[in-house]
Amino acid sequence: MKKNIAIIMGGYSSEYKISLKSGSVVYKYCNKEKFNLFSIHIFKDKWVHVTENNEEIPVNKHDFSILVEGQKITFDCVFNAIHGSPGEDGLMQSYFKLLGIPQTSCDAYQSALTFNKRDLLSVLKPYGIKSAASYYLNLGDAIDENIIVSKVGLPCFVKANKAGSSFGISKVYKKEELKAAIENAYKEDDEIIIEGFLNGTEVSVGVIKYQGETKVLPITEIVSENDFFDYEAKYAGKSQEITPARISKVQEKNVSEMAKLAYDVLKMKGFSRSEFIFIGDEPYMLEMNTTPGLTEESILPQQAKAAGITLSELFDNAINEALNSK
Repeated sequence: MKKNIAIIMGGYSSEYKISLKSGSVVYKYCNKEKFNLFSIHIFKDKWVHVTENNEEIPVNKHDFSILVEGQKITFDCVFNAIHGSPGEDGLMQSYFKLLGIPQTSCDAYQSALTFNKRDLLSVLKPYGIKSAASYYLNLGDAIDENIIVSKVGLPCFVKANKAGSSFGISKVYKKEELKAAIENAYKEDDEIIIEGFLNGTEVSVGVIKYQGETKVLPITEIVSENDFFDYEAKYAGKSQEITPARISKVQEKNVSEMAKLAYDVLKMKGFSRSEFIFIGDEPYMLEMNTTPGLTEESILPQQAKAAGITLSELFDNAINEALNSK
């Protein structure tokens, strides 16, 4: 008997449009001979199943079920394609854990931790995973540009602590630009991380659970046409994403080991995509994404393709891993 799979997409953050694209790609490539697939759109004002005819059927939040032609449908597994809150910060993971429904991403703790850049880097530091010099601000804190610059130097990056897809990020060259950059970051989050500039090759490393084993995918080199890998570079074609990355064997070994270590130390499941910058042969971690983009053009699917894994195999494996972990 075919399993009922809910593909959740949308979300509450600025990333909802990208999430809808990811979810539609998952729906397109998942094996419909093995699974009954249902597109579920999650927004603050509504949770609905959107049919192929674009009809909207409300989701019963008490048990995450829908009513189709008088028949109640419940789900054997949830494929999580929500970028940002509530799919990448632990909220949906906790909800499905309470309902006893397996889902394809990591557990709630890991999701909340990785969504918080400051906490993630702090937790990984004792394991030898390096990161840039940093300074933290919370909304309402006094801003002393001199102290910030003395800690992280210039240029520096001002980032929203809990936001993805480069929302709320600025590269600052002058002390006088800091306040405007901080105000921009506060539009996305009430916590900020300010990091020193690392001048080196940027790479993205996908690590997934594949057929029961932790698998590091071929590495992608990020070459942005813009000043850094911002939203436009990611989604408006203003960057080159080169897989496999043009890095040395030593760099490849070091960053692969580092990405796998972070995945295993955190007891991750499902997909992850970690960003690093090399200083010499040493990789410095920027962040880890646990529901990365899943469109045909997205980095992790590119890496899977380079590893000989089709999108259908990638998505079906994620569902099978979740079902087997129940």
